[in-house]
Amino acid sequence: MGAGKKISVLVFLLLVVIQFIRPPRNRSAKIMPTDITKMYDMPDTLRIYFRTACYDCHSNETNYPWYSNIQPVGWVLANHIEKGKHDLNFSEFGSYSIRKQQSKLQAIANSIHDGTMPLSSYTIFHRNTRLTDDVKASIIDWANKIKDSLKLKN
Repeated sequence: MGAGKKISVLVFLLLVVIQFIRPPRNRSAKIMPTDITKMYDMPDTLRIYFRTACYDCHSNETNYPWYSNIQPVGWVLANHIEKGKHDLNFSEFGSYSIRKQQSKLQAIANSIHDGTMPLSSYTIFHRNTRLTDDVKASIIDWANKIKDSLKLKN
């Protein structure tokens, strides 16, 4: 067997073996009482957009696409989810301090306004997460309204 065939066989075997090394799933059995949608009044239309465009990476409730079962793609997705939850976790939003909630709400408004969220790499594969200008304006207005109401509490 030539060197090229040996390398091809080794690569193939490596690809098969890594399929058994799977990252843990980010899937909660229930919506937590600290979830942002439980903590603050949110119109149903926005709740749907949050769950569709944000929750896969920014909550404890990821809906995994079929290709997440293929490694190393699953590892990359797990890394994105871990980073997203570290930056902002909507499932635990109510456990943040008032000041941190205000900061995160401002970050939400800024990210939506400047188009950095949802990530373009995410919207390529999840077309239903693309936000219209009207939806973006609604999210920004909602985030600012909640942030301002928190200022009154603080």
